[in-house]
Amino acid sequence: MKYTVVGINFDHMHMGDLLRFAFDHPEVEIGGVCDEDLDRMREAIENFGIPSDRVFTEVEACLTSVKPDIAILCPATALHADYTERVAPFGVHILIEKPFASTLEEADRMIAAMEGTQKHLMVNWPLRWVAGHVTAKRLLDEGRIGELKEVHYYDGNRGPLWHGADKIEMEPTVERKQASWFYKREAGGGSLQDYLGYGTTLGTWYHGGKAPTEVCAMTQGTSGLEVDEHSVTLAKYAHGLSKFETRWGTFTDPWTHQPSPKCGYVLTGTEGTIASFDYEPTIRVQTRENPAGEDVPVDSLPPEGANPIAYLVDCLEKGKAPEGPLNPTVARIGQQIVDTAAESARLGRTLPLKERS
Repeated sequence: MKYTVVGINFDHMHMGDLLRFAFDHPEVEIGGVCDEDLDRMREAIENFGIPSDRVFTEVEACLTSVKPDIAILCPATALHADYTERVAPFGVHILIEKPFASTLEEADRMIAAMEGTQKHLMVNWPLRWVAGHVTAKRLLDEGRIGELKEVHYYDGNRGPLWHGADKIEMEPTVERKQASWFYKREAGGGSLQDYLGYGTTLGTWYHGGKAPTEVCAMTQGTSGLEVDEHSVTLAKYAHGLSKFETRWGTFTDPWTHQPSPKCGYVLTGTEGTIASFDYEPTIRVQTRENPAGEDVPVDSLPPEGANPIAYLVDCLEKGKAPEGPLNPTVARIGQQIVDTAAESARLGRTLPLKERS
């Protein structure tokens, strides 16, 4: 079966990467693209040879004309719920780019919009496709480090305007910052909203679906900006503390050269530790049997699990829902922590985990 995909809203530069995965997949075709601004689609139109009659500026017209199987959505974070509610009635599977939403209320609106459609809502977290982080989960599930007690997460990049689709470098001028939704509070901008969900959602995956009871966070910005560029969040679980830190302004981007501190995850268990850093070919495993530790080669991800498009197509072929951090149930816990952290930073005190929207 050939699956037809449309790309709707190009706010997030990851749309180009996701369309690339679709273009390269033998069982997928790009049926159309849609954005109210034609200029934002021009690069994708040229890269993937999309004909003019498959280019749209109106969402409903795109969905009615193309009748896709899958809609890729990349709007600004604060618009995730609005776009999900517009697209869901057309009976398509939705792949929405991270983060889940800008608030728990909006995440719940997205879940509600998909109820009864018999279609999947999949939240794409690009770090889920980093082989080291998948390998860390396998070793954790195998009991290599005993019972997980702590997740330590640090991640980010030089800033969202340093790169476009396919990680092409761009200059983050003051004018571009002022015009970008990434730097607007009402659009869901800031390093906390952009990157904390990675840590808390994959962290929930590592914690086996457990949620913390309390959250405390602090943020730091740059003079003249509406949003933070650095955040630190502590989460208290029944079994211990975990730390999640986000940073726009790392010395280098982790996909080119790992900065210090290294971007990634450190898992601490009762019987050992696992250090998995973004894009590295090995992970560091320390156990009671080998306290000095060893470098373990990362697993090779199978073709059907190498990227979000391949994974979603495999789920559809096998009649199963996306699992782990890609599933809204797990991602919702991550969003609970993000929401509580944002409120904690605003109020300057520790808060109980936000339970409902």
